Amino acid sequence: MTRVVGTPFKVPTVAPASPEELAAILDDAGESGQPVLVWGGGTHQGLGNRVEPAMVVSTRALDAVIAYEPEDLTLVVEAGVRVGAIEAMLAEDRRTAVLPEVPGDATIGGVVAAGVSGFRRFRYGPTRDRVLEVTIATGDGRIVRGGGRVVKNVTGFDLPRLATGSFGSLGVITSVCLKLWPAAETSATVPLEDASQALHRLYRPLAVLETDRGARAYIQGTVEEVESQARRVSDSWTQGLDWPA
Repeated sequence: MTRVVGTPFKVPTVAPASPEELAAILDDAGESGQPVLVWGGGTHQGLGNRVEPAMVVSTRALDAVIAYEPEDLTLVVEAGVRVGAIEAMLAEDRRTAVLPEVPGDATIGGVVAAGVSGFRRFRYGPTRDRVLEVTIATGDGRIVRGGGRVVKNVTGFDLPRLATGSFGSLGVITSVCLKLWPAAETSATVPLEDASQALHRLYRPLAVLETDRGARAYIQGTVEEVESQARRVSDSWTQGLDWPA
């Protein structure tokens, strides 16, 4: 275990190197009645019921890729792995975990614990639908695992869905198994005059968004599919997915 800095709290911050070490820290904190705040990338600290901690536990040292099966469309990673690093790795095999598109320093554990989904949930559903297995270190020092590392997983209590969006109330997520999706052949960002009209004229877009930059539709598929879809709503479009920051 190492002591680390980089959080805005003037309390001890530790980075356990294993789930067992993390569980022992939580057990000691529970016995002594010390409130603990979990810190991944710090990007979702404004969500949930914040506590004033006596200790901050960072997941930065839990940053291993445990298992990656591109053909089976599954990925198992520790909680401290950065979302951006994971999506960059998956892109090499034309895969995606459909995580938030502009993640900043967000970690896998933080995204799952906060229940955060990306813009593409319009087509692929929320993050909760892609968490197949989760491992948690509980406040009384146990390591609990729920779910399984297969896409068709129906055995046991559905702890992965319960843990997603739990904000650490059940324990600290140490690793997750995610269902992956193949990446499409091509994609496009289409400017819109009427976002609501696009919802009726486009078939299963990734997202339709309105920001201060105007309305846009995001579509993907084969080259022929993307061009045909784009022409339904606009005379021009750009290749790729230009997400708002």
